[in-house]
Amino acid sequence: MKIAIIGTGSVGSTIAYTLALSSLTEQILLIDINKERSFAEALDISHAITFSYNTNIISGDYTDLKDTNIIIITAGANQKKDETRIDLLNKNLNLFKEIIPNIKKYAHNFPIIIVATNPVDIMTEITLKLLQYPTSKVIGTGTVLDSARFKSTLGSFLKISPISIQANVIGEHGDSEVLLWSSISSGSTHINNIASTLDKKIDSKTKQDIDKAVRFSAYEIIKGKGATYYGIASATQHIIKSIITNNHAILNISSHHKNSLGKLCYSMPTIIGKDGIIQTLIPNMNENERQELIKSVKTLSTHTQNALSFLK
Repeated sequence: MKIAIIGTGSVGSTIAYTLALSSLTEQILLIDINKERSFAEALDISHAITFSYNTNIISGDYTDLKDTNIIIITAGANQKKDETRIDLLNKNLNLFKEIIPNIKKYAHNFPIIIVATNPVDIMTEITLKLLQYPTSKVIGTGTVLDSARFKSTLGSFLKISPISIQANVIGEHGDSEVLLWSSISSGSTHINNIASTLDKKIDSKTKQDIDKAVRFSAYEIIKGKGATYYGIASATQHIIKSIITNNHAILNISSHHKNSLGKLCYSMPTIIGKDGIIQTLIPNMNENERQELIKSVKTLSTHTQNALSFLK
């Protein structure tokens, strides 16, 4: 198994380190416009994994993409304080117009593409448009991390393990994302019953506080340390593990949809395996959540169409 990471900033290098420690792959190729940086990251990680696994970490360029099984794109401008993910669109669109043709030129065996660059839903659609790959082969990290943040925040509130909580965030990976409160469960028990048993109260105020903590957590992290990277690195590693092990996991990845709202990428529960996307699922939603999803997708559709117009 050979995995390539394009972009070795905070996100790309942390993903590389996380993957190197996971023993999921024999080789990791790092590519960056700053060749000195990618070489240094490869060298540093190589030294670190002498204490664990024997993964071959190398730096190179696009010509080394031959026989790559999975390519992760993290290259792009970092989200700054008071910036939304959408604000990064124009900066990263121009960058992808350079990256994607090189992938198409040198990666001849249709590797699975995982997009982590923000705004991730739009950049995933841009990748599809430029690459002309089957839609099953192009995956955005989507709301996998947002769903983890939802579980973590709920677990902290209820004082139970977040691992045991089934909670989903769908739609945009961004400010319009949709938290599916109506279907949260743990141990085959609805979250409201668990809260009542534990003498906790999930009222409208609690929901608003948790929603805010989940929806805007990236802003808090960026405010405090300048960037988010540990969470997205673990989320990406989880997606890759599901692909490599072919365990048909259901994850809230971003992928291409065709429906009455348009042709675009956003997150829904999706079965993935060794060849990429297998099937998208429709989660249980109440009417309010359904309307929120429609609103989220419409917001994304407008920005997506504007971005695609610049490719013509």
